[in-house]
Amino acid sequence: MKKTISILLAALAACACSDFLERTPANKFAAETFFAGETDLRLYADGLIDTALPDASDMALGEDRFTDLCGTKNSKEFYWGTYTASKGNNWTTSTWSFPRRVAYMLENMPRCKDKVLESTYNHYEGVARFWRAWITFKRMKVFGDCYFVDKVIDPTDTLTLYSGRQDREYIFHRMTEDLDFACGHCLASGDGINSDGRVYVNKYVALAYASRIFLYEGTFRKYHSVNPSTGKPWSGEYESAGDLLERAEKYAKELVEAGAFSLVSDYRGLFVSPGLNPKEVIWGRTYSEDLSVRHGVTYKYCSTTSSLLYGPTKEYVRMFLRTDGTPASGELSVTEEFNGRDKRLSATVLAPGQTVKKSDGTTPEFAPNWTWTCTGYLWIKWVQLEDVPLGADNKSYNSVPIMRYAEVLLNYAEAAAELGHMDPALWEKTVGALRRRAGVRSICPGTDGYVADTWLRDYYTKDVLHPAALTDELLEIRRERVTELMLEGQSRYDDLVRWHLGDLIERRYNHEGWRGIWITEEEAVSGFDWAGKHYTVSKSRGTSETNYKITGNASGAWSLSEGSHGYLVYHYKLVWDDKMYLHPIPQAALNVNPALGQNEGWQWQ
Repeated sequence: MKKTISILLAALAACACSDFLERTPANKFAAETFFAGETDLRLYADGLIDTALPDASDMALGEDRFTDLCGTKNSKEFYWGTYTASKGNNWTTSTWSFPRRVAYMLENMPRCKDKVLESTYNHYEGVARFWRAWITFKRMKVFGDCYFVDKVIDPTDTLTLYSGRQDREYIFHRMTEDLDFACGHCLASGDGINSDGRVYVNKYVALAYASRIFLYEGTFRKYHSVNPSTGKPWSGEYESAGDLLERAEKYAKELVEAGAFSLVSDYRGLFVSPGLNPKEVIWGRTYSEDLSVRHGVTYKYCSTTSSLLYGPTKEYVRMFLRTDGTPASGELSVTEEFNGRDKRLSATVLAPGQTVKKSDGTTPEFAPNWTWTCTGYLWIKWVQLEDVPLGADNKSYNSVPIMRYAEVLLNYAEAAAELGHMDPALWEKTVGALRRRAGVRSICPGTDGYVADTWLRDYYTKDVLHPAALTDELLEIRRERVTELMLEGQSRYDDLVRWHLGDLIERRYNHEGWRGIWITEEEAVSGFDWAGKHYTVSKSRGTSETNYKITGNASGAWSLSEGSHGYLVYHYKLVWDDKMYLHPIPQAALNVNPALGQNEGWQWQ
């Protein structure tokens, strides 16, 4: 298949065919007639992409919308304190169908082993093992102890079907074997392997993903003293936290030193352009206006009727440094605080001067609409402001990066810092490169000019349930992950989980809710102007495009932190308990197979 999968999907959609993503491809072929050669290997591998490649909703509307740094009027029930095993899901036949398809490929592909080049065969085995690691990790993050599906289970095999779950450390050991193989054998390029569409799984995709999940599990084991499925200490039977961090560093370094990718100057363009930039995007999904393959991300962030008031918080905005490399203050009016800041801030959050292209060809300044956000700030990271009607669903055609070179640099930096390997040269190659791209002076902690950020240290350590001893290097890397990766899949949520900081979701602004823009005393009385509109806060007027109604601290209400002025606070209390690092095994699944057992802490819910 010489065309990219994304273009094939587009053509099918344009012809009003059924959604190709919902089709069940090559595993329906009989084993005795399929896997006869390289074409069959490629066709089956393409079918796995068709099913499992993340889409725009997965990446731009992921878990990050329900974290400490993004306000919303309707957070997940999971954080309300009312979630129980009886409400659990994602443990059904369909949950395990994709792992079975991967196992089918691995069991049956040996029939063509003597008919293709060894390198070709090993590449496709690496692709299959990549997907097995991908889907297993996805399940493990949710349920902890689960299953590593390494064979096609016969429906009559009741011993296997009704067995207990496998231990997380064993499961990740098997994933380690898969990713070691994929990183060592997947080809970097070749017919049907590389493409401008960045859709195929190749060596670089495997390396990038390996750096991600080894960092995740290595830090998870470091900051969590017990397996959350059992509440018992890690056994240490397989890889240690240090072993996994060394692999994260190794594979990130290998990708960086390959020299195949680099940072591009246009950060915002990575998320709003029709195509994927092959210089920085390692893996992605393409959408097309011409072929009518679109999505609804812009609408979700910019609609009064469908929006859940997603809004960046003051804590998010404060993470961004000044261009001189020093920390910023919090008490700045929203009309002033973008000045002299990291350029990624105005590429992610609406700032004064941003224009929008209208259907009549005019490009007026884009004014905030306060019925789209609960914090006074507006997300624009994924929002197309050219030729896309903001109030219409499924009109966006910006393509979606799934893994970027920037993330690999951060994975490299964090793994090295966790292992004590960070030095100024590596800092400049990783974090420094990202800051220079953003117009920020790069200052390695411990060198001349570095200013420690006490606010940032307090944010990650003061009053948290499980404070860690963090070096300035690790704190700055955590800052950089926020400013670079927020709203990309579930990067922030995953970071909170692996760092044992889930309670940050509960304790947002003194456990009250989300903190937004700073309203000065003068602005509280007279309001302020932006793009020709006048914005106010008022106790007497209702909430509208240009006014927040200040009514107190009831749930779903707005108040000002200092009474008559101050931070805009959207009150919305949430709950966190350490059992929430995993979801419960659904009661429906336990009814069928009691041997599954329940995750620690959820037994009594």
